[in-house]
Amino acid sequence: MSFPSFFAADSATVLLLPLAAVAGAVLDRLFGEPRRGHPLVAFGTLANACERVLNAGRGRRLRGLLAWTLLVVPFVGLALWAIPGGLPGAIVDALLLYLALGARSLDEHARRVADDLAAGDLAAAREHVGWMVSRQTAELDADAVASACVESTLENGNDAIFGALFWFALLGGAGAILFRLGNTLDAMWGYRNQRFAAFGWAAARIDDLLNLVPARLTALSYALVGDTRSALRCWWRQGAQWKSPNAGPVMAAGAGSLGLALGGAATYDGQRQQRPPLGEGRPATPADIARALTLVRRSLLLWLALFLFGGWLRF
Repeated sequence: MSFPSFFAADSATVLLLPLAAVAGAVLDRLFGEPRRGHPLVAFGTLANACERVLNAGRGRRLRGLLAWTLLVVPFVGLALWAIPGGLPGAIVDALLLYLALGARSLDEHARRVADDLAAGDLAAAREHVGWMVSRQTAELDADAVASACVESTLENGNDAIFGALFWFALLGGAGAILFRLGNTLDAMWGYRNQRFAAFGWAAARIDDLLNLVPARLTALSYALVGDTRSALRCWWRQGAQWKSPNAGPVMAAGAGSLGLALGGAATYDGQRQQRPPLGEGRPATPADIARALTLVRRSLLLWLALFLFGGWLRF
């Protein structure tokens, strides 16, 4: 059984894992998500079939936990058992991390919205930002579209990048699989509606646990590569006020780091909601989308540098 991590005693493994992390990030930057045959598509199909069978009758919370276990544990266990050691294992780890990362996809989605706004095509910007957020976007003006895009970019820095990197550091490719599959099931089932309120409870809570440490490391990263004092102040004052225990610190720190005031009113399922404030400073404008992407990119470079430095120290 291969069990690579930064806690491994073998010096070669300690050095290979950071190199695999860099390789996975480079592959994601060069190629992005596979256009055809992405394993997550097949996993989503399997998850839908499992949900149709188990999401019925009594004990739906327990059924949801059973479904999560059946869908995630075998793949993670197989990865822990089957990935070889040495250089071949590092190559497999890099490929699995590549499939778990979504840095380029996040960049492409956000830049599409920015390009729409730059071209004056508000209708397209509303549509494309709607692919990134759950709020209603049909009546947003240009600055509101930009604000929604910046919020999503900051939040998904953790969900699409840093969460996977954190679990990769602990468990190698198996950790990347654990995080990505858990995050996918939360995205599919973690809704507070009649269908998923009970069945999706386990997926939502497990995702919260998987993100507990990575989200705070992401918030710290945003603080270190931007306006540190403002980011830490906003994280401390605002992070716990957000409905998500992990998105709050990430978005508050990111907004503070950029010197932006985010949050506020938004419409979900036809209902206007007043959300807590995030950050401090001026409202977001379309130009701030690129600034948010730069913040995420610099944070990624920081993580990769720390991976390499940590591996070098232990080598």
